[in-house]
Amino acid sequence: MEKQTERILRAMDNAYFNIMAHLSGRIIGAREAYEFDIDRVMEAAAKNGCFLELNAHPDRLDLNDVHCRKAVSYGLRVPISTDAHSTGGLANMRYGVYQARRGWLTAADVLNTRPWSELERLFRRR
Repeated sequence: MEKQTERILRAMDNAYFNIMAHLSGRIIGAREAYEFDIDRVMEAAAKNGCFLELNAHPDRLDLNDVHCRKAVSYGLRVPISTDAHSTGGLANMRYGVYQARRGWLTAADVLNTRPWSELERLFRRR
């Protein structure tokens, strides 16, 4: 667990890092999530101005609802991504929105709802 946590934390130290995708690495029914310290990762993301993706693909749905709720407690905004590899995959967005709702996220908690001028500022690392 410690080794994986440290790998994620080192990645977040990179000035070009903004969004951690596939955070848990899980594929529902096929691969278990990586073991890492989610609290340390969220704390570091908040400190470094990074974001943790809610992957809307129905085989991933990662961040889960509990982690979505926890992200807000750390002051993190959560980007929802479709994980689309074609235009047909864009319909996955609804699964991400459902997951976010289960985690009690509001539009203000979702990075994608911010105007470009704010996103541009948020993507500049502190």
